[in-house]
Amino acid sequence: RKTRYSTGGFSEKTNEWSSEEEEPVKKAGPVQVLVVKDHHSFELDETALNRILLSEAVRDKEVVAVSVAGAFRKGKSFLMDFMLRYMYSQESVDWVGDYNEPLTGFSWRGGSERETTGIQIWSEVFLVNKPDGKKVAVLLMDTQGTFDSQSTLRDSATVFALSTMISSIQVYNLSQNVQEDDLQHLQLFTEYGRLAMEETFLKPFQSLIFLVRDWSFPYEFSYGSDGGSKFLEKRLKVSGNQHEELQNVRKHIHSCFTKISCFLLPHPGLKVATNPNFDGKLKEIDDEFIKNLKILIPWLLSPESLDIKEINGNKITCRGLVEYFKAYIKIYQGEELPHPKSMLQATAEANNLAAVANAKDTYNKKMEEICGGDKPFLAPNDLQTKHLELKEESVKLFRGVKKMGGEEFSRRYLQQLENEIDELYMQYIKHNDSKNIFHAARTPATLFVVIFITYVIAGVTGFIGLDIIASLCNMIMGLTLITLCTWAYIRYSGEYRELGAVIDQVAAALWDQGTTNEALYKLYNAAATHRHLYHQAFPAPKSESTEQSEKKKT
Repeated sequence: RKTRYSTGGFSEKTNEWSSEEEEPVKKAGPVQVLVVKDHHSFELDETALNRILLSEAVRDKEVVAVSVAGAFRKGKSFLMDFMLRYMYSQESVDWVGDYNEPLTGFSWRGGSERETTGIQIWSEVFLVNKPDGKKVAVLLMDTQGTFDSQSTLRDSATVFALSTMISSIQVYNLSQNVQEDDLQHLQLFTEYGRLAMEETFLKPFQSLIFLVRDWSFPYEFSYGSDGGSKFLEKRLKVSGNQHEELQNVRKHIHSCFTKISCFLLPHPGLKVATNPNFDGKLKEIDDEFIKNLKILIPWLLSPESLDIKEINGNKITCRGLVEYFKAYIKIYQGEELPHPKSMLQATAEANNLAAVANAKDTYNKKMEEICGGDKPFLAPNDLQTKHLELKEESVKLFRGVKKMGGEEFSRRYLQQLENEIDELYMQYIKHNDSKNIFHAARTPATLFVVIFITYVIAGVTGFIGLDIIASLCNMIMGLTLITLCTWAYIRYSGEYRELGAVIDQVAAALWDQGTTNEALYKLYNAAATHRHLYHQAFPAPKSESTEQSEKKKT
C-alpha cells in the first residue's frame, strides 16, 4: 500500500525512464508538459512527458487519462488534490485523510488570479487493476482555466481542446449551474479539437462529466450523480420548440462524446470561500461537501469507472499517448486551423460582411439595369462613368449602416467592398464588349488579315525567287487557316473551350499591335508598292482589238 507523509506529501517513487540515463529518485509532484509562451504560442516539454509516460513500469500499459477543465478560479486544482488523495489511499476506507491535514499536490490557492497555466500532469502514473483483472495506468491532468485576463480565446480553446483530445475522462468544472454560454463554449472548444483530428465515423471524444460546483437547488435536483443525471437530461434535451441555434449546440455535444454524465456538488462553505489563509484542512470544509466529495471521487476514479483511452476504436498505451500528444501539439503550433473568435468579433465580422454584401448587391442590380442581360452595347467611357457613380453610391451605403467593431475594424471591409466592386466592373466590361459586333469579330478578322498578308507576301517573294520565305508564308497561311476553321468549330460546338480561349488571346495580342484599319492600310501600301510585280506575275487577258493592233505592227 502506498502511504502519504504526515505533512500531506506523497510517497516517493523511482520512475525508471526508457532513456539510457537513470533519473534520480524524486518526490512525486505536478509537471508542466504544455507551456504557454508570452507571445501566445505553445511548447510541449517532451523530455518531461517522456520521463513520466515512458517509464518502464507504465509505457506499455493501456492508459486512462483523467482531466479537469473549465473556467479559471473555480477550484479545479483543489479537486485534483482530492483525486490524488484517493489514488494514493485506494485501499483505505477513509481516504480523505485527517481533518487537520493541509491539502497538497497540484498547486492551488484562494483568490481571484489564475494559478495553473498550460497543462500539468502528475509525475506518478498510478497502476490500477480493473474488475476484469487488467492493469491500467491512470494519468491525472490539471489544465489552465479558461477566460482569464492574460489568455486569448485561442489559448483557452487550445488548452481545452488538447486536454479533451488526450483524456478519456474529461471533467467540465462549472460553478452553480450549467448555463447556455457554458454549452456554447463547450461546443466551440470541442469543435476546435475535432478540427485537429482525422475524420472518423466514431464520436471523437469519450467521457464528459459536468461537475457543477456550489449547487444551490438540491430541492429541485438532489446532490450527486442521480440528481445530476436528471438535471443534465433536462439541460441537454432537444425539443421542437427550441430555437435552431439551441438545438444545434445540444446535438453537437451529443455527437462529440460517447458518454455524458453530471454530478451536483454543494458549496464547501464560507470559510473556504472567504478565508485567505485556507490551506485545505477538512475541518474548515462543510460536512455536506465532504459527504458528497466522498461519493464523487470514487464515482470518478474507482476501477470499474475508469475508461481506457481510445482513438478510432483502438486502445492507447502510455507510449502511444506520447506520440498523439506530439502530433496534436504540432497541429496547434501551425496555422492550419482557423483562430477561434470571440462573440463580439464574430458578430462584428458578420455585421460588416452583411453590409458589404448589401452594398455590392445594390451596385450589381443597378449595373445590370445599365448594361446587363439584353441591354445594348454601351460606350466604354459611359460605362466607366456609371461605374464610378455607382461605386461611390455603394460606399456611401456601406458607411451609412450601423456596424459593430468601430471605424478601424470596418476599414478593411470597406477595402474589400471596393475590391469586389472593381472585380465586378471588369466582368461588366467583358460582358459589354461581347455585345460589340466588331469586338466579337476581332478573332476571325485578325486571322483573315494574317491569311491575307501571308498570301500577298508569299506571292511577291515567290515571284522574285525568295522561295524559302514564300514557303514559310504559305505554311503560316495554312496554319492560320486551320486555326480559323478550328476557332469556328469551337464557337459552333462549344467544345475545347480552353483551346478557343488561347486562340482568342493570340488574336487579341496581334490585334493590340494595331487596329484593323492600320493593318488594312499597311496591306494597301504593300499592294500599291508591288502592283507592277503583280501585273507581271499575273498578266490580265488581252482583248481582241489589242491583239489585232499588235499583229498589224508586226
